[in-house]
Amino acid sequence: MFKFAADRLPITIILLLTLLDFLVFLNTESIWFFSIYLAIMILPKACISAWNHHHQHAQVFKHKALNRILEVFYALHTGITTNLWVLHHNMGHHRNFLDQTKDQSRWKRKDGTTMNRLEYTLSVALTAYPRGYKVGKQYPKMQKEFLIYTGITVAILIGLTIYSPLSALFVFIFPMVISLFYTAYATSNHHRGLDTTDQFAASYNNTSKLYNWLTGNLGYHTAHHYKHGIHWSKLPELHEQIKAKIPDYCYEKPFWKKK
Repeated sequence: MFKFAADRLPITIILLLTLLDFLVFLNTESIWFFSIYLAIMILPKACISAWNHHHQHAQVFKHKALNRILEVFYALHTGITTNLWVLHHNMGHHRNFLDQTKDQSRWKRKDGTTMNRLEYTLSVALTAYPRGYKVGKQYPKMQKEFLIYTGITVAILIGLTIYSPLSALFVFIFPMVISLFYTAYATSNHHRGLDTTDQFAASYNNTSKLYNWLTGNLGYHTAHHYKHGIHWSKLPELHEQIKAKIPDYCYEKPFWKKK
């Protein structure tokens, strides 16, 4: 069923969190409980965004139907639907991250100056779907699937909202919006300010064990860009192979060491 055994644990946890969402949706009507649940689930759902990202680079299951079902669940957590990561991120950002005139996650303004973190977050989050759609014009099959499964996700949200508006708002809609914006916020640390044509000096890396456990080794970001199709479980090994080429300034310092 799984292409890589390493996916079994994270996918099991994510599906259990999905089940928990639906249990809360079906069995609770208290706005106070919903508010507390939303606050507690912000961090887990932010982490799920990283695993959704990994899935779009190296799909979890051997069977396409299972991958599509998983992507609907991912969308209900993260606000990122089937093939949006593929179009916006894989075909867009990964191919263009060294060229800020083309990068779909660009951190430069049109005048060449660097966006602040809030500006970058708003820019990337608010344009994610239009930019993904635009890249999709070059890949009609992927664009078609993107549109179909985005439509399915919207239809599911409409159905959930009709069934229980308050539950749908707090359990699904708010978290999807928050996760989308948080994803953009988190990615501002990946490349912003690194103006270079050297791919080994164009990404910040975070070697924290906790961070990489939560995000599936997303901290090894130079390695991820070096071979973006490699499975997340292989990134530490790849990082070791190329780390001599990565400048010291491309490593994030722990917050307690930052001035």
